[in-house]
Amino acid sequence: MTRSKSTAERPGGALRCLVLLMTGLLALPAGAGEQPSEPDIADVSEDTTLEDGAGSAAKAPDAAVEDAGFADDGLPDAEEEPQDDVPLADAVTEAETDEAEALWLLGEKVEPGTSARLNWSATELFEGVPVSTPVLVVNGRKAGPVLCLTAAIHGDELNGIEMVRRVMHDMIPEKLSGAIIGVPIVNVQGFRRGSRYLPDRRDLNRYFPGNPRGSAASRIAHSFFTRVVMHCDALIDLHTGSQERYNLPQIRADLRDPDVVTLTQGLGGMVVLHSTPARGTLRAAATAAGIPTVTLEAGGPSALEAGVVRQGVTGIETLISTLSMQRRRSIWGDPEPVYYRSTWVRADSGGILFSDVSLGSSVRKGDLLGTITDPVSNARAELRAPYSGRVLGMARNQVVMPGNAAFHLGIVDDTPEDLATEEPLVETEQKTEPTGDYVDGMSE
Repeated sequence: MTRSKSTAERPGGALRCLVLLMTGLLALPAGAGEQPSEPDIADVSEDTTLEDGAGSAAKAPDAAVEDAGFADDGLPDAEEEPQDDVPLADAVTEAETDEAEALWLLGEKVEPGTSARLNWSATELFEGVPVSTPVLVVNGRKAGPVLCLTAAIHGDELNGIEMVRRVMHDMIPEKLSGAIIGVPIVNVQGFRRGSRYLPDRRDLNRYFPGNPRGSAASRIAHSFFTRVVMHCDALIDLHTGSQERYNLPQIRADLRDPDVVTLTQGLGGMVVLHSTPARGTLRAAATAAGIPTVTLEAGGPSALEAGVVRQGVTGIETLISTLSMQRRRSIWGDPEPVYYRSTWVRADSGGILFSDVSLGSSVRKGDLLGTITDPVSNARAELRAPYSGRVLGMARNQVVMPGNAAFHLGIVDDTPEDLATEEPLVETEQKTEPTGDYVDGMSE
């Protein structure tokens, strides 16, 4: 979805001839002076299969969404034929010659060459006080795509908040082509409590695109999706590891979508893990609505990690430059590997986990990853790599139970010939859960 373009047309060749023959005659473009109206918002219909998460969008105003076809979990249960959307790369090319327009968002008008702080409110506290979330907008002087950055859908994931702050406050509206919308804290209620979840213990990132008459989580997801996300041409959803696990900075992306591939290539030298988004995630719902979306996982929960934040900001600013939105001097050029499969190595016994590898380490099949020691009997169990690969995520040294996820390995030398027909995209060993839906330790 792109912002509506001006109806003005430039004078044709015949008109230019008249200008030469009849001096003093001024040709005015048709439709000049018309005020742009707020664009329509799409009502999203998403594929309900766990493996694919790909669907399509049906257009409708955001003020009235049909209740039919929605279950209480907020996820639609029927598909509709997709409409033709302008691919991201084409949107960038087309915008190069267009005049910038005002951006309508949350009932406010942001003029070209300006920035604004808006507020999105989707719910209330128990005492009836509205919960307001800041939405930062920078609308460039020139036309271009609308890039959205979302962080803290899980309230204890702090690195993304700082990434959004640095990127948004580093943008210069006069030099920007297009617009950037940044939502540093989507889940304000969880953030205030230092919790991953909403107050009702629901994971907000399992309820998109939402339902206006569903659960609290589903209503919040629906409001955010229709009022903010549907204004985006592309989206980066920022996350960290969960449950005392932390991730090597990496991009989670469905590489079967050409526009998603455009995003991953634009983010520069960052590891890419090919995966189908789980049903209910923002990545799944936005991509199904025609908005190419990737997840940027970086670091661990409840901590601000300066090096991880810098790496994420560099990647985002490289994408902004790649999309010709704003030229930056720092371009991240050296590509990292793409991993088409990954696996979690899990504990088979309870005890104290000590790691023998670090995040980002390359390992060979059979290498020692860590040990689990029984604090009473002093018995020790080893965790070894089931494949050759790289450590993309791992648990901090801690007490574990059998089944806890300890090390996340990206598997090397594995490139499916046809991504469109492959089996589950994140392969697992017998000790791990089936993939396609939420996988313990993967956070998103």
